[in-house]
Amino acid sequence: VLKDFLQTTSSRLPFASPIEKRLLGWKKGEFKSEQDEKWSEKAVKSLVKKLRKCNGLEDLEKVITTQDQGSKCVTIPRSLDSRLQVGTKKGLPHVIYCRLWRYPDLGSHHELKSVEHCHFAFHLRREQVCVNPYHYNKVDTPSLPPVMVPKAQTSIIPTTLPEVASLDKLNRCLTNLTNTNLITPPTSGYVTDDSNGNASPQSQTMTDLSSASPALSTSIDLEPVMYSEPTFWCSISYYEMNTRVGENY
Repeated sequence: VLKDFLQTTSSRLPFASPIEKRLLGWKKGEFKSEQDEKWSEKAVKSLVKKLRKCNGLEDLEKVITTQDQGSKCVTIPRSLDSRLQVGTKKGLPHVIYCRLWRYPDLGSHHELKSVEHCHFAFHLRREQVCVNPYHYNKVDTPSLPPVMVPKAQTSIIPTTLPEVASLDKLNRCLTNLTNTNLITPPTSGYVTDDSNGNASPQSQTMTDLSSASPALSTSIDLEPVMYSEPTFWCSISYYEMNTRVGENY
């Protein structure tokens, strides 16, 4: 099967070197599209170019063919933002190559955990980053607890408009407010020398309301809503003079 793949890859990628063709032959999963195939080729070319400078190609090929977790680190220099530019896309290097050669369904770096003997794991923030796909294991992402929200109830929606107060009632209310002494000294429910711990009517009212609030909250019918991680949280487009240039990424 690998031989047939290499033969078809040679016809599709005439400009790829033999090592690049062999590495692409070990890709896990199928190409989703022709664009995905071309991007994978660029990712392999970028890695081969970097590893040639430090004679790490032989180590990489050995790791991928033997699938040995006890192998040594295969490192590339860390960029300023810790991401790797491949074509028009940027990504974390260990995620790119773990997805290419081990976990094709990998979602994000949160699903990866490095092995203990990896000295250049991504989270260590060293100048070199290990891209050995067998130095990272896939872990289950911890699920967030559900958020409790009120159930939609049509019975609480009013079907009739509330009665509008007449002009006479409004005038009487304004008269009562005017005759009421609104300027009262502020009092609190705290114990002081003057009050001897006697709370004001306002604070007593607040106490009554606060004690009644748990009863109100428990009477609401709640349902759990689970959090789901979106595939993409944003997309970026580049425009020149109101004309989009390139593809969204």
